Amino acid sequence: MQRDSTSRTPNRLINEKSPYLLQHAYNPVDWYPWGDEAFEKARSEEKPIFLSIGYSTCYWCHVMEREVFENEDLADLMNRYVVSIKVDREERQDVDRVYMSALQAMIGSGGWPMSMFLTPDLRPFFGATYIPPTGQPGRPGFREILEEIHHLWSTDRKQIEEAGGRVGEYLAQLSNPSAEPTEAGEQALHAGFHSFSRSYDNINAGFGGAPKFPRAVAFNFLFRYHRKTSNQQALEMSLETLRRMASGGMHDHIGGGFHRYATDERWHVPHFEKMLYDQAQLAISYLEAYQITHDKFFGNVARDVLGYVVRAMTHPDGGFYSAEDAESFVVPGGHPAAGNSPESGRKEEGAFYVWTTEEIDRTLSPEEARVFDRYFGVEENGNVTSDPHGVFRGKNILHVVATPEDLAKQLDLPVEQVSATLESARRKIFDVREKRPRCHLDDKILTSWNGLMISAFALASQVLDDREYLRTAERAAGFILDKLRDKASGRLLHRYRDGEACYDGQLNDYAFFIQSLIDLYEASFSIKWLTNALELTEMQNRLFYDDDRGGFYDTSGHDKSILVRTKESYDGAEPSGNSIAILNLLRLFHLNNNQEYDALARRSLAFFGEQLLKSPQATPQFLVALDFSLTEPKQIIIAGIPNAQDTAELLKEVHSRFIPNKVLMLADGDDGQRALASRIPVLESIGMLEGKAAAYVCENYTCQLPTTDPTVLARLLGG
Repeated sequence: MQRDSTSRTPNRLINEKSPYLLQHAYNPVDWYPWGDEAFEKARSEEKPIFLSIGYSTCYWCHVMEREVFENEDLADLMNRYVVSIKVDREERQDVDRVYMSALQAMIGSGGWPMSMFLTPDLRPFFGATYIPPTGQPGRPGFREILEEIHHLWSTDRKQIEEAGGRVGEYLAQLSNPSAEPTEAGEQALHAGFHSFSRSYDNINAGFGGAPKFPRAVAFNFLFRYHRKTSNQQALEMSLETLRRMASGGMHDHIGGGFHRYATDERWHVPHFEKMLYDQAQLAISYLEAYQITHDKFFGNVARDVLGYVVRAMTHPDGGFYSAEDAESFVVPGGHPAAGNSPESGRKEEGAFYVWTTEEIDRTLSPEEARVFDRYFGVEENGNVTSDPHGVFRGKNILHVVATPEDLAKQLDLPVEQVSATLESARRKIFDVREKRPRCHLDDKILTSWNGLMISAFALASQVLDDREYLRTAERAAGFILDKLRDKASGRLLHRYRDGEACYDGQLNDYAFFIQSLIDLYEASFSIKWLTNALELTEMQNRLFYDDDRGGFYDTSGHDKSILVRTKESYDGAEPSGNSIAILNLLRLFHLNNNQEYDALARRSLAFFGEQLLKSPQATPQFLVALDFSLTEPKQIIIAGIPNAQDTAELLKEVHSRFIPNKVLMLADGDDGQRALASRIPVLESIGMLEGKAAAYVCENYTCQLPTTDPTVLARLLGG
């Protein structure tokens, strides 16, 4: 039974900042946030805990809320039988990581919403993802599960506690694997390539079947493997996948950016949410593809992604928001409605993004519609063939089915006219779409994801030779240092929203943000970014490094409600904190000659070495770090006046090439050079030649003869 929305009173979640928790603040469930108040209630009342973990743009989280948590009868049972805790997995990745590991052990898979039942001492004993309100054939409903757990808790509590104890023992073993240190070596790189090549879809590109995720860490590895071995297949698999993704419906051709994943094998039908971490990593993938190929297609896609982030996902003070939802309110009759006020009260997946031919014809001139429809595969009765829930019946998901050149031939028009018509049509479609009810924006700002996005803008400023991207990156880095670094301790915090910074930073906050600071130094040569990177690295090593065995824990261990300290090794939708932390240490070693950093990185690689050999496709970003460790990186030092024309010409030659295993420094005779020279003595003798900017290409601090000629520099760089 659903209750009347006009009679709602808020629960405890109304006092939280998380957009996800606030979405549940008017549920009839007596929700608690994760914390001592909930734990003490469970202990004092001797009740099990129901832990629900999700995030604000999670489609099935919304479904379960509507079907279960808004149901008065089910909420009443929950309030009587369990202590209910709601967690935003993006705010509390430490909580999510522990119980996701438990869920995967229980059922062999995971996902969100995560629905876990715990003993009062927080040990999980039963888990699932989405649970329907009532039972279905072969699948119990929430009511049946809740009543059965209540019955067992009342009559055979020992059985539940023993189950929780077994899962607790498994988690403890998972956090401390018994594998011996292993030097993975180049064989792990070759194993990684062969693993990806075996799973490659030769028809539609991508790796594996549907659903298809844009796993940027795979491109990171394969591009570097191609650079190391000249293996053409590694390059072509990556480029073709990037082309198909950019042409498919997973790419927002009107507003820019990428949706979360494709539900079909052809990249046509997306799950429409947009995540900041996808935009960041994919922008880098397209920028690197542009460096390798010099094909403007890849550079334009990167610009498209970055333009979307600037327009739709940037805080006025510079930080980046987290995500946009897949659902939005359906406009009655399909007509655009001004503002965000829902008129129908009904949300649908992709409603903001899909089009009927009637809407297109109403927006565009006949000639524009003719070109637009041909280019984007628009069909009278809709172009979606993979639609199990019937959401897109009669609708079109825009995807590119012809090049402007091919279309010009088909329509017997000049290609310039086709391109101009498409651009005009896009602008009109965009303007109309902007009047539709928008998807929910999760406007919390996470240090980790901001680090990834700062790196993307820093790289774009170099590759696309656009200082505005650098200014965007620097504003965001300044935001994190100002708002999300504790003034007293210097430690990073994880989340900022609505004036509040909260939760201790975890390993991926430090690793991703340190990476972005190194990238910012190499893009701007402002020594303050490198100084902050080194300070935070020292703090990261104290908080997370395992002195006994190597590798980094994901958490500091200060929060005793986290059952185990894990060491994440899976490079999935985001890279693992360990793989980025190791790569940072290797880069910083070559930037400041700190031998300890090199030793910590190599010991950590050895800790994960067996996993790299056994499961290379699960650890592609680790393989990137391994490749760096097996290479003698180029140290490229430009001696010149910042922003001078001759300095810029040499830097442009460097930026135009894909040289992943390098560090880049500026010798400007100023404080920055003096700070670096204190650790790298060779810098003391490096300077301009006869008043001209000069480039020094070095390995292991031994430099070739310097040059002032970009053509000679190109030869020294290997191109």
